[in-house]
Amino acid sequence: MKRLGKVSHYAKQGLLIVRTNWVPSLNESVVDKDLRPVGIVKDVFGPVDYPYVAVKPRVKDPERYVGALLYVDTRKKGKKPGKKGSAKGPRSSKKPKRSRPAPRRRG
Repeated sequence: MKRLGKVSHYAKQGLLIVRTNWVPSLNESVVDKDLRPVGIVKDVFGPVDYPYVAVKPRVKDPERYVGALLYVDTRKKGKKPGKKGSAKGPRSSKKPKRSRPAPRRRG
């Protein structure tokens, strides 16, 4: 869990605006101090030294997070049990399609 920053305001577009001192990756999970999911990072903008981060909230009342500290969830996502490989069942035994020949030039 790495500190993202403090929520400065809730924008009209439905995003929480957070001021931070580092640049997180897009689509990273954002949590509060109790590790409850708040949203995901959608945009990073502003000055390079002290950028703003737009977080798309995944909670019912995002305005209550104004002034709160948010964190980026650095925990590894485990694989779901029961999922093995990327086999697609009976379709995986099909032959690959042949490519079509290039169109003939006329003239």
